[in-house]
Formats: sequence, structure tokens, C-alpha cells
Amino acid sequence: WGQDAVYFGWVWYSMNSYKLPEGNVQISFSGGRTSGYMLYKILESNNGLPDRAKVIFTNTGREMDLTLDFIQECSDKWWNVKIIWLEYDVDEGKIGFREVNHNSASRNGEPFEKLIASKQVLPNVLMRYCTVELKIRTAKRYLRKNKWKNWFNLVGLRYDEQSRLNKKEKKDLFVNRYPMAEAKDTIEDVDNFWSKQNFKLNLPVVRGRTMYGNCDGCFLKSEDQLAMLAKEFPQRFDWWLQQEKNHTHRGDYGYFNHDRKLLGLKNIVDTQQDWVFDQQGYFCQADGGDCTGWR
Repeated sequence: WGQDAVYFGWVWYSMNSYKLPEGNVQISFSGGRTSGYMLYKILESNNGLPDRAKVIFTNTGREMDLTLDFIQECSDKWWNVKIIWLEYDVDEGKIGFREVNHNSASRNGEPFEKLIASKQVLPNVLMRYCTVELKIRTAKRYLRKNKWKNWFNLVGLRYDEQSRLNKKEKKDLFVNRYPMAEAKDTIEDVDNFWSKQNFKLNLPVVRGRTMYGNCDGCFLKSEDQLAMLAKEFPQRFDWWLQQEKNHTHRGDYGYFNHDRKLLGLKNIVDTQQDWVFDQQGYFCQADGGDCTGWR
């Protein structure tokens, strides 16, 4: 794996955390502010990218249009870096991928729906197959088709995300590496960086969280985030709700989170007046547990 670093736990200690290691390198770009920061620092530290490094964005079809626009700006307008857009696909029963771009990328959850149809059960907190299939394995299929046998995968986890960094990883064709954590970069560094740029991800940031980032209605998001999606973008929320309606016959496996059924949340949001939402617009009472009745 090269001679420029020494490995201790999840940390690779090197002279420059953003300097590319030897060999093939995948740079995982989610389209968020943190992974955007990581990509910039990598480009800066390496004077661009060699052919052996590929920046990959995996589109689930549930990203906001503003996220897709941001990725396009990073790629073509400001940083002049090639970003490979991939989507999970199923062709004649065979699981694979398709390469897309800003214009042809799915915007109505099509890759996600294909995956759910293949699994015939919804992903949930204990069975997060969506991340594995839509993102990790989709990128892996692409790189293996390009004859890569092993590689580093650079992931944008910050130093202040210790709970995510300390998870045990399975042996695979690639080794994950976390340059932001190695450099001890935190959310404050990310905020400071984007405050000085000529462009940004135009999604609202509230209490340090990017609202609607990545999958808009992901079941791992907090109650207040999902409530605001239902309020501000009801059509986007309804996609997730429809998936649950399609799988109610599966009992608890017919919900993304059987403790937080989306129809109940939608009914609560639809009957609340605006005073329930705080002056920033983000359902302040939800985090205090005031919406437990919607389960």
C-alpha cells in the first residue's frame, strides 16, 4: 500500500494527510460540504489528480437538485476536476451500474426503487443495505470493470466524528482512509473554508447540520429534519411515504423505521400551525420528544 504512511487503528500518520498514497485511489464524493472540503484539499496538496485517482459520486436519485448543481460546479466551473457519476442499475435481472452526468442523472429515486424491488423489503436502521448497494458496491463494480484489483478509498469523515471512525471495518479489495480525521479537521474548518469560497452548497445549514443533504428523507435523519421535509417539500417526502405504503404487508419490515412511521409524521405535520416550527424553520420541539404521538 505504499511507503508514505504508518497505520495505527483508523489513522494513517503521514507528512501530509491529503497527499495521495501510492497506487490506485478512489475519492468518495458525496456532494456535501465536508466531502467537498476534502476534495479541494486533495487537489491542492497534489497539484490536481493523476490518472490513477478517480473522484466518484454515486447518485441514489434522492439527492436534492441543489446537491447535483453543487457537484457540477465543483467539477466544471471552479475546480476543473473530473467527477464520475454512477448509479445502481438492474438490467435483465443482472445487478450493475450506469454512468451518468448532471443532465442524465436520476432525480426521482429510480436507482433506489430498483434496489428496493430487487430486495423486496425496505432498508432500515438494522439493515442498511441501501448504503452498501447504492454507493459502496456500485463504485466497486465500476472500478473492478476498469481492472482495479485493490485501492485506497478516501472518505470524508472529520476528526470530530469519532463514533463513525471507530467502527470495525471488514476486509475488502480497498482500504478506507480518512484524510480529514488524520489532519484533525473539524466542522469548524469546513465552515471556515466555505465562508471564503465563491460558491457553496445552497442547502440550509441549521445547528451545524445540512438540511436535505444526501438522501433527502433518509431514515437515519432526525425527526425534525424529516418533519421539515414533509412541510417544505411534500412531494419529496411522499416518495418515501409511498415506499412504506407499498410494503405495509411486510409488517415491521414494511417501514424504514417501525418506531417512526412516516404516515403518522405526515399527519402530525399537516395539522400543525406554523408556531410549532421555530424561527429558523426547523421543528424545534421535535428534538425534545414532543412528537412521540405520531408513531
